Amino acid sequence: MDDPALSGAHTDLSSDRTDHRTHLRSLFLDRYDAGRRLAHRLQAFRGPEVVVMGVPRGGITVAYEIAVRLRLPLGAIVVNKLRVPYRPDLAFGAIGEDDTRIIDEVVVRSALLTPEELADTESHERASLHRRAERIRRHGPQPKLGGRTALVVDDGVSTGMTARTACRAAYRRGAVRVVLAVPVAPHRIVRTLAYHADKIVCLETPANPRPLDESYLRFDPVTDTDVDHLLGTRRPGSAAPARIRLAESGNGSG
Repeated sequence: MDDPALSGAHTDLSSDRTDHRTHLRSLFLDRYDAGRRLAHRLQAFRGPEVVVMGVPRGGITVAYEIAVRLRLPLGAIVVNKLRVPYRPDLAFGAIGEDDTRIIDEVVVRSALLTPEELADTESHERASLHRRAERIRRHGPQPKLGGRTALVVDDGVSTGMTARTACRAAYRRGAVRVVLAVPVAPHRIVRTLAYHADKIVCLETPANPRPLDESYLRFDPVTDTDVDHLLGTRRPGSAAPARIRLAESGNGSG
C-alpha cells in the first residue's frame, strides 16, 4: 500500500537514514559545500523557467552556490519564526511575506499562550520581517515567480515550520512548481513536507534528528551583511565574495 505521506510530492532522499553509518558521511564542510552538492543533484532544473529562492540568512549561502553553478537567478523568501516568549527555542509558528502564516495549534495550547501573547509576538516578528525584506529589495527587484519553478533553498530543516512557510510563500507569488532543496532534514519531517512541495531534494535524512550545526564541520553565523554581499553578486558564474568564503573557512561552532 502506498504511503500517504509521500503521495503529495516526489521526494528524492539520498541519505542512509540510519545513524550507524560513518559519521563523516552525514557532514558538510560548510554551507558552500552543501550548496555545491545540492547543485549536482539539481542539474535537471537548469533553464529560463527556474528561479533559486534562498531563505535568509543561512539558506542564502546554500542558494547562492546553486544559482551560480546552475546559472539561475537568485532571490530570497524571508521567513520569521514565531517563538514562545519564555521559550525562545520553541516555535509555535512562522510568517512570511505576502501574509503567509502557519500556526502550530498544538504548541499554542501546550504552551498556554494567550491571545495577547500571540498578537504581540506576531506584531514584533512582522516588523522584523518587513525590515529584512526592505533591506533585500535594495538589491533590485526580486525574480518573478509567476508561471515558473521555484527552487526553495535553506541550510537545513529542524521542525519544518520555516520550510512549509517558504514553500507556501513561493506558491503565493505565482510559482507553478515548488521544489524544496535542503542539505539535511529529519526523515520524519521530510515525509510531512511532501504535502507542501511538488518535489523534495534532501541529501541527508537521518532517522534520529540532531542539532543542525552538527551536520556541518563549520557552521559560522551568517549576518545580514553577508546576505547583502551574496545577493549583490548574483551574476551567473561569479565567485562568492572572498571575505565570506574566508569566514566560512574559519573555525565554526559545528
